[in-house]
Formats: sequence, structure tokens, C-alpha cells
Amino acid sequence: MKSNIQRINAHGHLLPYPAEIPAFMKEKKIFWVTEDKSCMCQGDWVRPVTDPSFFLQEKLEWMEHNHIDKEVVLNLSQLYCNGMPRELARDVIRFQNDFNAGIASGYPDKFISGFVVQPLYLEDALKEAERCVSMGLRLMCLPTHYVTHEGKWVETANESVLPLFEFADQNRLAIEFHPYNAEKFIQLEDQYWRFHLIWLCAQTADLYHFFSCRDFAHRFPAARFCFAHGNQFGQMGYGRRRQGFLGRPDLFENAVDPIENINAGNVYFDTLVHDVLSFELLVKRQGVRQIVAGLDDPYPLGEMESVEGSYPGKVIDEALECGIIHEKDYADIWYGNVMEWLGL
Repeated sequence: MKSNIQRINAHGHLLPYPAEIPAFMKEKKIFWVTEDKSCMCQGDWVRPVTDPSFFLQEKLEWMEHNHIDKEVVLNLSQLYCNGMPRELARDVIRFQNDFNAGIASGYPDKFISGFVVQPLYLEDALKEAERCVSMGLRLMCLPTHYVTHEGKWVETANESVLPLFEFADQNRLAIEFHPYNAEKFIQLEDQYWRFHLIWLCAQTADLYHFFSCRDFAHRFPAARFCFAHGNQFGQMGYGRRRQGFLGRPDLFENAVDPIENINAGNVYFDTLVHDVLSFELLVKRQGVRQIVAGLDDPYPLGEMESVEGSYPGKVIDEALECGIIHEKDYADIWYGNVMEWLGL
């Protein structure tokens, strides 16, 4: 890892300390962290806290140790509030966004925070987006899918959510798409971490399919979109999607040819693809200008030292060593491209 360039990590997360989480969230089993900071909990789900840098002070130490100058803090995926009653969703989302806003205002040289809204409750989402923008937050975090009042799961890039995208376009916001909740609508046994290793990637590719077919990149040119985890499956699936579009036009009424969205200047992809061959495809498919450094720390599926052979920025270093990118590309991925996406 080169230490002589500025680095912004465009994909990071923070947990509140246990005492910072409102009592109602534990009482209603929505989300909490155990007092010893060893586990995060939601309902009957318990996940170990696998690295001290889940928490603020430890995160700052981790950033200094790894030469990360600034980090983009996304919302916690557990707090998308999918399927949650309206009033409860409003309270949970407000807590999440106030927490993130506090991090950004308290440490402006170290953190850029995003805010989350729930697309189902559109009126509330727009009011919350306005509130967050008034607090200086310029990055809107959206789930790839959400559940409707009828209990159906739909992609977020759909016509019913247009007012949110119009708001983002009018306010020149950055948008992050991040998957979660696959186990709630994929009827398979939860084994070998399949929902994080396979279905998270499939969710992002599915959203991108609709995002590009409906031409959101060009319909909202002042907004800037980023797909988590490099949209890894979406990069590989491009040829199949285009073959389908050309071979069965009857199934693509009012859709845009997938080729029209390749290299869209306001669509970005983070680097968290874990291997250099996938990274090479990302570079060749999208171009270096549309790639931002993303570590997904401190989760073990991020680039973390706690995983053998891994460290923050490993795949970017490997791409440089293999000649896939060059020195300027390296610097742009870590800094310039992230600033462009964020509108800074």
C-alpha cells in the first residue's frame, strides 16, 4: 500500500457504542449491541463484532494505522427498516441519520456520512431527506430492494420511487445502493453464508438491470450513483443481458439497450470485488474514472487484516502491480474519483 497519496475509503460502516442506541430499539428487538461490545443483535439474530474498528475511537486508530485519510460512513444495512411499521421506521431511521450526522459534524476531517430513507414511506422519506440535507448530509443510502405494503419485494429503481430520485437530482446528491435482506425473499436454507456471498451480489446485479433498462443514469444526470461491491455479478452479466435485449425485444417494452449505460459518467462502482481478475473486468467494462476505493470495513467480507492475506486496499495494490492500472489511476481511485462521486 502506497502511503504518499490521499486516501478516501468510499465504503465504510460504524456501530454506535451500546449506550448510544436508544432503549426502544432493544426493547422492540430492532437492533442493539451487547454491553461488552462482543455482538450485534436483531431479533433472534446475533452476529459477532469481529473487529474493534466497528466503533469510533478504534476506527480512528485503524484509519491512522492503514493510512486512510477519510472514510465515507454508510448506514447500517440492518436499519433499512424493510417491513417495519411506519412510525417505528421513522424513529429508527431518524436515530441512524442523527448518529451519522453527529459523526460527520464531530469529525469533519475524518468522516463523510450518508443518510438512509425507506422508499415504502415516500412522504416520510422525502421529509427525512430534506432534513438530512439541511444538516449537511449529501449522500443518500438506498437498499437495492424493499418490501411493499402487499408484502412483495421490488427493486428500488422503479417508477413509484421517482420523487426520491428527482429530489436527489435537484439537490445534486450522491446515492449509494447497498443490498441486504435477501434471506427474506429468497426461499433457500441459510447455509454457508450464501446470502452474503452469492445473493447480495445478485441483488445488486438485479437492481442494476432495472436501473439501466429504465435509464436512470441519464434521466437523473445531476445525481451520482454508486453500486456497492463493484456490482460484481452485474459486470459479468452484461453480455447475457444485452443478448436478451436484442433476442427478445418483446420482453423489453420501453426499455433502454444495456449498451447505453456502459460508461455512464455519473455511475460509480466500488473496488470491493476481492480478486484482481474481477477488478480487471471492472476496469475494462466501466473504465477507471468510474471506480472508487471501497473497503466495506470493518466487516470480514471487507478488506480487513483479520482475514488471512487481506489488508485494506489489497486488490487495488494488486491491480497496480499487475499493470491493470497505473500510478495516476491508483491515485484517482483512492481520491479524485471518490471526490467526483460525492460532488466535492
